[in-house]
Amino acid sequence: MQPSIPVVDLHDGDLAEGLGSALAEVGFVAVQGHGIDLDLVRQGYATAAELFALPPDIKRRYETPENGRQRGYTSFGVEHAKDVAMPDLKEFWHVGRKLPRDHALRVSGEVPPNLFPSELPVSRIVFQRLFDQMEGFANRLLDAYGRYLGVPEGFFRGLVRDGNSVMRLIHYPELGDGTLGGSVRAAAHEDINLITVLPWSPQGGLQIQPRDGSWFDVRTPPDVMICDTGDMMALLTGIPATTHRVVNPMERDESRYSMPFFLHPHPDARLEPLDGSAEGVAARDFLRKRLEEIGVA
Repeated sequence: MQPSIPVVDLHDGDLAEGLGSALAEVGFVAVQGHGIDLDLVRQGYATAAELFALPPDIKRRYETPENGRQRGYTSFGVEHAKDVAMPDLKEFWHVGRKLPRDHALRVSGEVPPNLFPSELPVSRIVFQRLFDQMEGFANRLLDAYGRYLGVPEGFFRGLVRDGNSVMRLIHYPELGDGTLGGSVRAAAHEDINLITVLPWSPQGGLQIQPRDGSWFDVRTPPDVMICDTGDMMALLTGIPATTHRVVNPMERDESRYSMPFFLHPHPDARLEPLDGSAEGVAARDFLRKRLEEIGVA
């Protein structure tokens, strides 16, 4: 099977050119040699399946609409894509940065504490480890993309230090025979954040829409991290984020799991075009507006 998006390997030397050109021209890239423990990824998927198998009343105890659902559980059918009325066919759980209790962002509530179900104690260990590894890799990508773009060294790292990054554990349940009302697992959208890291999933359904407006399935080797940029990065660079979606299964009706990591800036960070062409916006304001637009805040 031929990959449908560019594949780059960290072992081949400098990542900047291959990564940068793929993100600028296609919007998505598969990265090998990422260093993330694939056994941990497999354990993450298995633990996610256990997590979402908990009874609905237990999962809802960990739902936090008061903070835009930035941590813990979000029920099936709550979120929808921007400018789309029908809800996505998914439920999810957010895991974020662990900050000391006296950290200013923790005290203010802008980076809330994580919520792990007491009914599944292993989830705390597995998902926190996976968050840490994916964040480390995402920062390496950010450095390489910065070199490609020619921004000053350390510029991007300054934006994301203590940022409100999240790992989203997603469950797309079996569809059954019910009427879906035009809903799909994830309607066409662009990510909100700077850079996304997505472990390969054995279940298909992810499609992207490149610059020519067509749609095609994302196919990659099984050992990669799939990466793309979001609207926050587009605001900085002028390079648009690539639209993507998760379609309903056409043949075998089965659950699908996904674990994207979304690298976010610090809430106080100013998102300003690198060319100075427009006035910027605070990351917290950009995020809050988008959370409201997709129905979770």
